This record gives sequence, C-alpha cells and structure tokens, in this order.
Amino acid sequence: MTDYGSVAALKQRLNIRADDTSVDTLLAAALAAASRGIDKATGRRFWLDPDPEVRTYRTARRVARQDDGELLLVDDIGDLTGLVVEAGSGGAFSTVTGYETSPDNALADGRPVTGLLRVLGSWGPATTRVRITARFGWPTVPDDITEAALIQAARLYRRKDSPEGVTGSAEWGVVRLSRRDPDVWNLIEPFTLPGFG
Repeated sequence: MTDYGSVAALKQRLNIRADDTSVDTLLAAALAAASRGIDKATGRRFWLDPDPEVRTYRTARRVARQDDGELLLVDDIGDLTGLVVEAGSGGAFSTVTGYETSPDNALADGRPVTGLLRVLGSWGPATTRVRITARFGWPTVPDDITEAALIQAARLYRRKDSPEGVTGSAEWGVVRLSRRDPDVWNLIEPFTLPGFG
C-alpha cells in the first residue's frame, strides 16, 4: 500500500522542522490512516500494483449494453503492461481479443481504465467469468487526493491535542470539531464510486 503524500510534506504543512524526527512515527501513522480512509470513502485506491495481478469477474450485473457492444465494468486498471483478458466457465478459460479499453484515452489523461468494450460483440451468458491479469489501481496519485490526504493527516495528528473532538483557543473559545472535513470531502468527492461516500 502507498500513502498519498510524504512525512516531509506533512512536516512542512505542520511547521515541524525537517530535521526533527521525534514525531515521525505519529506523522507516518496519521498519513497512513488518512490514505486508507480516502480509499474507504471513495471505494477505490489510488496506488498502482507493482506487478500484474489476477482478478476474476462474473459478467452478471457487470455488463452494460451499449450501441457499439457490451462494456464489462472492471476495477481500476492503471497500466496495460501485462494485460491479459480471458473468458470462460468451469475453470476453462480462453484468451479474449477484440476489445477496447474504456473510457477512451483514460491512461493518457491520468485516469484508470474502468471498462472493457467488446466492439459489436458480447461477453457471453450471465454464467461467464472473465479473468483479468493487470496492474490495478491508478496510473499516478491525483494531486487532489494527495492534498486531501495531507489535510486529513494533519487533522489526525493534531487530534491528539483535542480529546473528545473538542479544541479551543483563547480567541474563539471551545469549538467542537466537525465529523467530516469539508475541504477533504470536496477534494475526494469527484473520485468517489457510485454507492460509496
């Protein structure tokens, strides 16, 4: 797993000297928690598998019929190197060709491939399984996700000074912290899969 930001960037945000390593463990934990929280809130992850992995999909409820063929919805694919698509059932799979990745130009635009289109074709009956070998995730971590992770990590780090979710200052008095940071939510909301968040 990859964190969406660095301890060095988090130190800079919190005005902690770069050579002060006394809180590095706490900062790393806050950054990891913020990153995994973004994964859970969006329903996806933004780091790329180092090597191709195998995932199997049932076509039932994953195929969208379109004018130019059937689109199989898949988990985010961030790199087509080593991509292998096979279809079958009962443990017998055969290689599939004649598909296009969707959306068009996704990887060139820094976004993942989220579907495979059988042009003027079909993925088969609902009992068909599709086995995909690919590097899943995003090609690169979007800037908005990094910013959201740093904001949330800074908030989590400061939380040690605000027991029960209450903080205070001489100027404003006691303030209850909101459950969800609106800036973090605004940054991650466009990346959220339907049904999450």
